[in-house]
Amino acid sequence: MPSKLDQLKTMTTIVADTGDMESIRAFQPVDCTTNPTLILKAAQMEAYAHLVEEAISWGRKGGRSAAQVTDRLAVNFGAELAKIVPGRVSTEVDADLSFDAQAMIAKARELIADYASRGVGRERILIKLAATWEGVQAARVLQSEGIDCNMTLLFSVAQAAACAEAGAFLISPFVGRILDWHKKATGKDFTAETDPGVLSVRGIYNYYKTYDVKTVVMGASFRNTGEIEALAGCDRLTIAPALLQQLAEDQGRLTRRLATPVNDISVPARMALDEKTFRFLLNEDAMASEKLAEGIRLFVADLRALRELTSRRLQA
Repeated sequence: MPSKLDQLKTMTTIVADTGDMESIRAFQPVDCTTNPTLILKAAQMEAYAHLVEEAISWGRKGGRSAAQVTDRLAVNFGAELAKIVPGRVSTEVDADLSFDAQAMIAKARELIADYASRGVGRERILIKLAATWEGVQAARVLQSEGIDCNMTLLFSVAQAAACAEAGAFLISPFVGRILDWHKKATGKDFTAETDPGVLSVRGIYNYYKTYDVKTVVMGASFRNTGEIEALAGCDRLTIAPALLQQLAEDQGRLTRRLATPVNDISVPARMALDEKTFRFLLNEDAMASEKLAEGIRLFVADLRALRELTSRRLQA
C-alpha cells in the first residue's frame, strides 16, 4: 500500500512548512511557506550561508538598514524555493505591521517588485498577512492588483468570513495552536476527532464550500499526524518536515475526511462583516483573540531576532 503521505497527495495539495530546501526536495510538495521563525532558523544553517552573505553584501554596498536586509534575505530564500517547488512560495509581510493596512500594502508591493527583479512572477508568490482587520483590508487592495494573499494567524470563522469577503486567495487556519489553548484552558486531552483545531478547520471548510467561496483553505500549525489525517481532503495542508517524514513512513490506510458537497446543518448564516462587527466577534472569541495577539508577538520577536542577526553582520 502507498504511504499515507502518498495517499494524502491524491486528496490534498501538500505544502511544506519550512525554509529548509533539502527537506522540500525530499518530500516534493507543490507549494512551500515561510515565516520569520522559519527564516531565522534556516539563516543560521551553514547550507544557506551564501543567501545570508548576499543580503549582507547588498546591505553594506547600499548603506541599507537591518530591516531592509531582512526583507532581502526573505526574498533570497523565497526565490531559491521557487526554483524547487512547481507552485507557490508564501512570503510574510513584517508582523509588526499587522495593524497598519497601508504599510502592509506598501511592503507587499516591495516584496513583489523584488521577486520580479529576479524573474519570479507574482503568480508564483503568496503574500502572507496576519488576519487582523487591517490585514483583511490590505488583502482587499492587493488582490485587486493581482497580488494573491495568504491570510495567516487565523483562528475563527469570523476571520475566515472576512477574508472571503475581501477576496483573499488563501487562508491558513491554525490547528495546533487552537489545540494548545484548549488543553491549557481545560486541562483535558483530545483525540483527533475531538481536537478543537481540527473541528475549527472543518467548520471553516464547510462554511466556504456551502457558500461557494473560492478562497483556498490550507490547514496549518499541526502538532501530530492525527490532526493531519483528520483533515484529509482539505484544499491544502502545510506540514513541517518531521510530520511529513512520519506520514511517509506510515503504510496504513488513509480515509478522506473532507469533501464536497457539504451536508452540515451547523454551518452558520453567511456573514457580512463591517469593522465593528468583526472586532466584536473576535473579542467574543477568547481563544481566537488571544492566539492572534500571541502569534503576532511571537512572529515579531523572531523578526526582531532576525534583524539583530543581520545588524550584527552588517557591523562586523
